[in-house]
Amino acid sequence: MEFRTIVDIPEPGFRIRPFEEMLFVGSCFADSIGRRFQEEQFRAMVNPYGVMYNPASILHTIQHLTVSDSSYLQSVKTAFLTLGTNHIYRLKETGEIVDNCQKRPQSLFTEEELSVDECADYLQKSIDILFQKNPDIHIVLTVSPIRYRKYGYHGSQLSKATLLLGVEKALGNPRKILGDPSNPRSPRNPRISYFPAYEIINDELRDYRFYQEDMLHPSQQAVEYIWERLVATCFSDEAKIFLEEWRPIKQALNHKPFDPESDEYRRFQEQTKSRLKELQEKYPVLKEI
Repeated sequence: MEFRTIVDIPEPGFRIRPFEEMLFVGSCFADSIGRRFQEEQFRAMVNPYGVMYNPASILHTIQHLTVSDSSYLQSVKTAFLTLGTNHIYRLKETGEIVDNCQKRPQSLFTEEELSVDECADYLQKSIDILFQKNPDIHIVLTVSPIRYRKYGYHGSQLSKATLLLGVEKALGNPRKILGDPSNPRSPRNPRISYFPAYEIINDELRDYRFYQEDMLHPSQQAVEYIWERLVATCFSDEAKIFLEEWRPIKQALNHKPFDPESDEYRRFQEQTKSRLKELQEKYPVLKEI
């Protein structure tokens, strides 16, 4: 007897390898998952210009990176783009979409909602830039499960629905690298996939115990569960093996001793250093720790 619904995650068509260079751009959910990759020794760049909630702002980050760190984009193996909302803010004086209001008066801005087509268009532009810089990159699209109380809960659901439809349209768009872009039956690009973080929270973890005290943000336990689903689905065997080897050493390095001056803790430190050295010999890139 099953007491919950399990979200089926389609085969992504790629595998994440240990220590990959990765890029995470998007909502604060992208921050949470991106930091977890950093903790596991992946070379992850996470929201280099701050949290970006909507597809237009995500595009702005990608565009800025082409100028400030183009070489990094060329080396990234996997990029996660996480959408939080379809709401944008325009500066009245110039009409430009701003990524951060910087605590300026609300009267200086107009709030708008992007349509499904607009969301898909901004996503497509981000995807095109990433492929232009690195044809071998894998791109993972996600929708943040975090709800927005200020829109009203119905409004928040409408915003998520718009993003989900925009993502689906972007996933289905014909790609120039696969053939004729005018052909509506062109296959989806196998280097672009969707990871159902939004659906996992709302369908598998349908309980407020999986939320923080504000009842809006996923709890650490929920983020950990999504991480486990991500590892099971997208990680290579080599990456899974490394995670198992790295876990006890990471825990030991983060251990907070009751008495840091005790002989017992000194022995514990020596053992940890010895285990880390062994792992560094197997994975030389770890010597950067």
